[in-house]
This record gives sequence, structure tokens and C-alpha cells, in this order.
Amino acid sequence: MDSVPEPFRKWILIAVAALCFCSAGIAQVTSKAPASATSSGAEHGISLASKGRCSEALPILKKAGVQIADKKLKYDVLMSMARCAMGLEQTDTAVRTLLDLNRSFPQDPEVLYLTTHYYSDLALRASHELAATAPSSPQAQQLEAEAFESQGEWDKAITQYRMILEQNPKRRGIHYRLGRLFLTKTPPDLENAKKELGEELKIDPTSAASEFLLGEIARQSGQWDDAIGHFDKAARLDEGFIEAYLALGMSMNSAGKFTDAVAPLESYVKMQPDDPAGHYQLATAYARTGRKQDAQRQMVLQQETAAKAPRTPAQP
Repeated sequence: MDSVPEPFRKWILIAVAALCFCSAGIAQVTSKAPASATSSGAEHGISLASKGRCSEALPILKKAGVQIADKKLKYDVLMSMARCAMGLEQTDTAVRTLLDLNRSFPQDPEVLYLTTHYYSDLALRASHELAATAPSSPQAQQLEAEAFESQGEWDKAITQYRMILEQNPKRRGIHYRLGRLFLTKTPPDLENAKKELGEELKIDPTSAASEFLLGEIARQSGQWDDAIGHFDKAARLDEGFIEAYLALGMSMNSAGKFTDAVAPLESYVKMQPDDPAGHYQLATAYARTGRKQDAQRQMVLQQETAAKAPRTPAQP
């Protein structure tokens, strides 16, 4: 542990705790499946798992899991399999079983909880290995910078990203992250943010995220033409960048280019039909181009989606 950088130590301890959680969780699984050869085997495997005898339980559970029709029993078998595989560090089996659980029991809180813990544990193990085997690599340094960033230690993160660029000036994504950090400051450091995002685009002209942030800087400053140019590039570079279509349409509406705004806003509401902001902006574009009935339909959709949207509780 002495060779591991400080930002990683806390996460390694969490990983150990997560493994303890996996072992302890095995005892929580019970089953009331009907008696049959398959269910008896499954129940035997679950019983072994609950006693911590995972090496014996896992082969039995694997065999029984393929044949089980009863949903409750299948749930218990898969949960026992996942926890045993985690405890035995059989990563392939654990991941396959978690994928099966998420397919068979979507949105189940216990499944999501277990999945969160295990994937976090895998990430922490990988970060530990990276820090131990290649501590001076740009990947390890970037992981450390991201750890500072996630903890809100902006200055330390900026320093770490600068060190990466000194050693690897052409590494993609670093200038973008610096630009994003400058925008996070209070107040935002817009000039340095624009400089870093521009440098990122010199290294990676396909960085849709950099174009988008430059568009946001221009939009919030009321520089509509610049904003439109950046958002248009972002949407062209990444056709799945949903937010770019909304931002482009909003900027076009603000610039009075209502006819031009229709196409990106129509694309946005098709991809994100539950966002009231998209329907409102499209209704505005329709209304200002003489499409009154279409505008009315969009306003109805805006009201319906707004009514369904989760509300933020009022602060006491």
C-alpha cells in the first residue's frame, strides 16, 4: 500500500469492504420453490452458498440455473451465484450472472444495488493494479487527476492535468477536461476555458464535447452566431449527441432564425420526447413560422410532459 498514491488508498479500502459485503450477502438468500429434482438441486446449492461453501455451491447453482422456470427460485439462484462468484473472484461468472439478473429482473433494487457494488469493486481493483504497476503512466496520472476532480479539489486536478500535458502534450481529452474545470470554477474562468477547448480541437478536431462547451460559452454570452456554429459542428460530429440538437435549436430561436430551428428541434423531440423544454422550443419555432396547429400540438405535449416530470422537493 505504501507505493499506492494517496488518492487511491481510500478507494482500495472501500473495495475490501465491498468484498466483505458480497460474502455477507450470501446468507440473505432464501427460497420456497416447489419440490422437484431441479428445484431440490437449486435449493441445495442455495443452502451451501448461505453457509459460505461457495466452491461446492457454484457448480450446482450453474447447472440448476439453466433449467429453472420458477421466477422466485431463479432469482435466488442467480443472486447466490453472483455473490459466490464475487467471493471466489470468478469475474467472468460474476459479470455474466449480473447481466442475466439485470435482464431477467430489470429495475429490481437488490439487483441494482449488487451490480453497483460489484462494478465499483472491479473499477477499484483495476485502478489499484494500474497505480501499482504503472504509477508514472499518463493513464495512472489521469486517474489520479480525475480522483481529485471528483472530490472537488479543482486546483490539484488542474496541476495534475498540466503534468500530464508536460509529458504527453498531444494526449487527447486533457485540454477538454481542463476547459471543463475552468468552467466549474466560481465564477467560471471563461477565457482559460475557451483557450483549453480550442487547444483540444487542435489535437482532436472530432471532439464534439469541446465544440458543445464552446457553444455553451457563446450562448450564455448572447453570441448567437458563434453558438450556432459550435452546436452545429457538435451535432454533425456526433449524431447521437442529443443535447446539441436542443442547444442548436434554442440558439437559432434566440437569433430569430425560426425556420432553421425547426429541423434540429424536431430531431431532438424525436430522440427525447419526454423533455418539456424541447416541445416548448419547437412550439416557438412553429408559431413564428406560421404553423399554428403544429405549435398548439407541441404546447399540449409540453404541458403533458411537464406534468409527468419529477418535481424537486421544496427546501425547508
